[in-house]
Amino acid sequence: MKKKFSLKWKASRQIRKQIKYRHNAPLHIKRKFFSANLSKELRRKYSKRSFGLHKGDIVKIMRGEFAGKKGKITGIDTVNLKVYVEGVQKAKKDGTKLNIAFNPTKLQIVELNMDDKKRIKSLERKTKGENK
Repeated sequence: MKKKFSLKWKASRQIRKQIKYRHNAPLHIKRKFFSANLSKELRRKYSKRSFGLHKGDIVKIMRGEFAGKKGKITGIDTVNLKVYVEGVQKAKKDGTKLNIAFNPTKLQIVELNMDDKKRIKSLERKTKGENK
């Protein structure tokens, strides 16, 4: 199998090929992998199931050791496809705190950060289309 990223690749049942596709994808395509589902209230409000994650969104962790905790997104690592949440840290043996990286699919958006004008327009487009 080639190392180069292919735009023509559709899908595979083999997990190694799926992981390779995500790993070798260019950043403009990796950015599309950063979406999480919306809470029930936000789903009703915006009539959308999932939305892209941004710094400043408040998310709820759905899986793992920290399941149920809520926090604000402090950083997004597009190269490694990870999201960092404020207040979710582990203590190392020497006492220093270590931020935990989460997979975006294991998070749920509870509150959206509406500072970005493009983001507001994309949400308005969806709700206007449904009102027609």
